[in-house]
Amino acid sequence: MTSKKTHERWDEDDVRIRPGKTKSRPRTKERPAHSDAESGMVIAVDRGRFTVALNSDTDEVAMGKQIYSIKARELGRKGIVVGDLVDLIGSDTSGTDDLARIVRRQERTSTLRRTADDVDPVERIVVSNANQLAIVTATADPEPSFGLIDRALVAAFDEGIQPMLIITKTDLASSDALLAMYGPLDLPVFTIHNRVPPADLLVALKNQITVVLGHSGVGKSTLVNAIVPGSIRSTGHVNVVTGKGRHTSTSAVALALTDGGWIIDTPGIRSFGLAHVRADQMIHAFPELEPGIEHCPRSCSHNEPECGLNEWIQTQPEQIRDRLLSLRRLLAQPTQVRSEDGFPTEQPPT
Repeated sequence: MTSKKTHERWDEDDVRIRPGKTKSRPRTKERPAHSDAESGMVIAVDRGRFTVALNSDTDEVAMGKQIYSIKARELGRKGIVVGDLVDLIGSDTSGTDDLARIVRRQERTSTLRRTADDVDPVERIVVSNANQLAIVTATADPEPSFGLIDRALVAAFDEGIQPMLIITKTDLASSDALLAMYGPLDLPVFTIHNRVPPADLLVALKNQITVVLGHSGVGKSTLVNAIVPGSIRSTGHVNVVTGKGRHTSTSAVALALTDGGWIIDTPGIRSFGLAHVRADQMIHAFPELEPGIEHCPRSCSHNEPECGLNEWIQTQPEQIRDRLLSLRRLLAQPTQVRSEDGFPTEQPPT
């Protein structure tokens, strides 16, 4: 009969270990530093995929290596749009199906925003970090939209972006009306005849980030194709019945200029809501009217019987009177519903 082992003779082989859960890595709120991340600019967005142009050796975004990427989890609900400066890891993906990951979005210097209409509480960021806004309008086919031009000017001045006006199709009709309206302003104005961009426009675009905005059919993509040979942006025609253009460019894209800088082509728009702009800030988009507000009552809305502009405008030329009418048309829209805190400024996550 075999005797049982006593506790004095037990060893590790006699110990029965109950299987348990494998220990997992402890949770932490600390995020990886990603000190080896590369920097670049988002030049295209397509269904949650981002094309990023990596920085060159001169620390300036140049026409160099382009990386396809997705957002990393640590970005959360932060939206990414064309023009964003980002940091990403995993850019060396040659020969694999892996995508790089955007781990940081750098602080934006500007955001060109619009709403679907003047009461829409959701702001949509068109592009970020642009320092120039090129508002493109045609003299004919389609007819110029003074309302869109004024709205785009308001959005640009509100964000501190330098606007310019580009008048296309001057071979089809005279640009006199547009020049009379906007020529007196402290605003660069360029005219295009037979689709040939003037030399002074190319100089104005050099080493800048310029976003191009306008109705469908005014010649935005034609202009971009002329400035950036080989870009092959889709162009369209104007409907002879409605007089409106057909959407051809379906998404914003940034294209590198040969002499430095970027031009961002955007889809044609039908509306440009200003619900994100406070009504008392709109006057700053009409600098030619500012001398007339010196005698306005305190907290004047510039759209009331006691407004100092009412008397001052009587001595001004017709073009200035038309500008006041344009301002008051904008003020008549229900943009005043915006509070001091404003609407949410972030675009829905991409």
